[in-house]
Amino acid sequence: MRILPALALAAAAVALTGAAQAQDRLARGKYLAAIMDCGGCHMPGALTGKPDMTRMLAGESIGFEIPGLGIFYPPNLTSDPDTGLGKWSQADIVKAVRTGVRPDGRELAPAMPWRAYAALSDSDARALAAYLKSLKPVANKVPAMVGTGQTAKAPYMTVVVPK
Repeated sequence: MRILPALALAAAAVALTGAAQAQDRLARGKYLAAIMDCGGCHMPGALTGKPDMTRMLAGESIGFEIPGLGIFYPPNLTSDPDTGLGKWSQADIVKAVRTGVRPDGRELAPAMPWRAYAALSDSDARALAAYLKSLKPVANKVPAMVGTGQTAKAPYMTVVVPK
């Protein structure tokens, strides 16, 4: 009969260790998102100097015009299934951050520094993805990309490319 309490105690210890590891992974992902400055582009209001901390990483309505390519609006990174990453798996996020390719096969906007992020360790890439998936869903549809020669309906900044 003493075996059952010992097994229950061991199972509880394993569960607590797993929970602690998950919390550590989320903390690491939050740290990485901060030092990678995800909020510098993907936070509403960040580009005007007034970040909306109540909509953490919910996308930006001000875009980047890259001459010859179009205007790109930083998307919603929260777990919202309709306007964010809610339908993406953690593996989808890791792949996009490291290769610049979305689950639908499209490339990320050229302003996204995925080439630098490609050097993330497996553990760090998974931690970042876990953190993004843990964000509360915030419904925030950003403007669609505007192609070269099309008229933008939302504000944007032009990236100046030296000649």
